[in-house]
Amino acid sequence: MTILVTGASGHLGRLVVESLLARGVAPADIRAGARDTAKIADLAALGVQTVRLDYTDADSVTSAVAGIDRVLLISGSEVGQRVAQHSAVISAAASAGVSQLVYTSAPRATTSDLVLAPEHKATEEAIAASGVPATILRNNWYTENYLGDLASAGASGVLASSVGSGRVASASRRDFAEAAAAVLTTDGHVGAVYELGGDVAWGFDELAAAIGEVSGREVSYTPQSTEERAAALAAAGLDEGTIGFVIALDANIRDGALAETTGDLSRLIGRPTTPLVEGLRAGA
Repeated sequence: MTILVTGASGHLGRLVVESLLARGVAPADIRAGARDTAKIADLAALGVQTVRLDYTDADSVTSAVAGIDRVLLISGSEVGQRVAQHSAVISAAASAGVSQLVYTSAPRATTSDLVLAPEHKATEEAIAASGVPATILRNNWYTENYLGDLASAGASGVLASSVGSGRVASASRRDFAEAAAAVLTTDGHVGAVYELGGDVAWGFDELAAAIGEVSGREVSYTPQSTEERAAALAAAGLDEGTIGFVIALDANIRDGALAETTGDLSRLIGRPTTPLVEGLRAGA
C-alpha cells in the first residue's frame, strides 16, 4: 500500500509523515508531496519518496498521484483559491482510481457559519461528486494557532478578544496528524466523516491562565466589544481585510462554532488529546 501526503512541507503534513513512520509504514511506501522538494529533503534522506506537488500545476498533481493507493489531501493555505486547488487533487485521484481519499476539512463544514467553512463545504461536495472513496477529517482549531497570543499576552499580561464567553475545542497538530495516520493505515474509515477536536473546550479566561502558566507571569483575559477589537487591530497596523477576518472569526467563536467536543479525535488516536497548556508549552 502506498500513501501520498500532500503539503508535506507544512507543519501538519510533516507530522503526518512522521506519524506514518511511527506506525511502521515503510518509508518507501510513503510519497511526500511539496511545492518545493528542497524543504522535505530530510524526509528523502529517511527513504521517503519525495515529489513536486503544486496544487496550481495539474501535471505535477497527476504525476504525484500516479500509482498511489491512498491520498491525504491537506487543505491548501491560500484562502479564495482552495476549491480549484483541491479539485485538481480530487480529479487526479478519481482518474488514478485511488482506494481512499482523506481530506482535512473544517468543523461542521457543510452547515457551519464559520468564516472558513465555504471552501471546505465546496471541497467536500466536489469529493462526493467525484465518486472517489473518501474519509473526511473535520479538524477543529490547532492549539498552535495561539502561539502568537502566547508571545504577545505573555509579554503584556493581557489577552484581549471579542470572543465573549465562546469556547474552543482545540488540540495539538500532532494529535490531528496521528488521527490522519490512523485513518490512512487502518480499514473501516471509507465513507466516514469525523468531527475532530480536543477533549476539552476551553474559554479565553482559561487560555489566559494557560499562557500565564507557560510564560511564568499572570495573564488576564479582557473581553472587548467588536468595535473595540477592530480599533485595537487597526492601531496594531492590520489591514482592513485582516481585521474583517479576525472579527468574523471572533464572532464564530462567540457563537460556538469551535466549541463541539465529540471524542472522535481521542478515539482515533487511542489516547486523550493534548491539554491546552501542554500544547502551548510544546510550541513555545
